[in-house]
Amino acid sequence: MAYNPAHDRVDDVAVLADFVAKHPLATLVTHDGMTPQADLVPLLVVDDADAPSGKTLIGHVARANPLWEDGHHVGTSLATFGGGEHYISPTWYPSKAEHHRVVPTWNYLVAHAWGTLIVHDDPKWVRGVVARLTGVMEAGREEPWRMGKSPGDYIDEMLGKIVGISLPIERFEGRFKVGSHRTDADRLGARDGVVRESEGHAHDELAEAMTNPPRREE
Repeated sequence: MAYNPAHDRVDDVAVLADFVAKHPLATLVTHDGMTPQADLVPLLVVDDADAPSGKTLIGHVARANPLWEDGHHVGTSLATFGGGEHYISPTWYPSKAEHHRVVPTWNYLVAHAWGTLIVHDDPKWVRGVVARLTGVMEAGREEPWRMGKSPGDYIDEMLGKIVGISLPIERFEGRFKVGSHRTDADRLGARDGVVRESEGHAHDELAEAMTNPPRREE
């Protein structure tokens, strides 16, 4: 992350892995040496003792997507995962009434993972990653879907249309911009504003992070 103030930065791998697990749809940014390309790809974060961070991202892309082909993922790739976000009005800060030295901002939760993309054009590997992905995504459903519920020849055909990818995480960093550098009163006032404006929307995670920031540094 090019700009990430100390009061927003999250380096705890366990916290970041948990965040990614809750928000698995990644924006995967690759480069062909001339132009960056962004693809939305669901990725699982898994333990990997050989990865510098101890974690690897795994998933798959369509075979028709040139992302996996040689020359289309040159150098380091970036996977970014977003959570809750909301505009912050200066009117929500109690300090506004004291000195009016406040301005608008935007609070959000995001995690970035960098690494060298590895392609797995192997039927066994691909079948395994699809099983893991669907197992996680279907968990808790009354009637979870699994590959065995579809005809074998159909599944084989579908698996042939995708290619596996993994990204051993070399650098793992988050930015939880929740007003950690502000006074408790201002931060919680902004949280209350987010909650009021988010009625009926999924901002509980952002509100919780604004209530209990992962770290406070001046």
